[in-house]
Amino acid sequence: MSAYAQFLEAARAVAREAGEIHRRDFHRRGGVSFKGEIDLITETDTASQALIHNRLAAQFPGHDFLGEEGLRSLTGAEFRWVIDPLDGTTNFAHRFPWFCVSLGLEHRGALVVGVVYNAISNELFSAEAGGGAFLNGEPIHVSSIDDIGRGLLATGFPYDIRESRTNIAAHDRVLIASQAVRRCGSAAIDLCYVACGRFEAFWELKLNPWDTAAGLVVLAEAGGRATDFEGRPADIYRPELCASNGLVHEALLKLLNLDYS
Repeated sequence: MSAYAQFLEAARAVAREAGEIHRRDFHRRGGVSFKGEIDLITETDTASQALIHNRLAAQFPGHDFLGEEGLRSLTGAEFRWVIDPLDGTTNFAHRFPWFCVSLGLEHRGALVVGVVYNAISNELFSAEAGGGAFLNGEPIHVSSIDDIGRGLLATGFPYDIRESRTNIAAHDRVLIASQAVRRCGSAAIDLCYVACGRFEAFWELKLNPWDTAAGLVVLAEAGGRATDFEGRPADIYRPELCASNGLVHEALLKLLNLDYS
């Protein structure tokens, strides 16, 4: 058994369990409220996070937890779970089936386990450090496209889109330079789509740790590359991310580093 196998199996199990909550609530009109001007939270977010935290804390009582919906159990432990119980809440609230459970695990600051589960498509992406990346148990790898002009890319826009650095100018530049750009609303799924070769790259500004922790493990184990816009190794605690199959990375960085309007 590998060093992190027990954590990976626990994450897969609880992701599927939380996914059942997503599936159950998808066609129901539950409570929706606003955390910001356009940032939503639903009853499904809070129910999923409670379930995930309860399950993992019971199995691993010495671990820390950081979750999107106000979960801060931080003691300086060697292991820290980074949780997004429902990545793509706005999609969920509008019945657009592009959302997921996202569970990442850090060990002494290094990302070692990632699980992303879209219950509607029944696609579970998973990876552990040194163990490869998988989609529903089958190995995955990034694409071999090396020309950004033939690449399908993805991006997102921050919730404070009315402020200055909006990503709109970069989006337009990349749109012209690539085959196409998609904006679907879940960074975790976008990263996994790069990992399995459906997208060649993904970039976004103003991300949070729970948006990217799990997906970055999957991407790394699938052979991808992730940096900030300056080309430094990606860090979930820095708010910008450029992730790719590695082959179109430098071309994308050049586009992103042109002046923002």
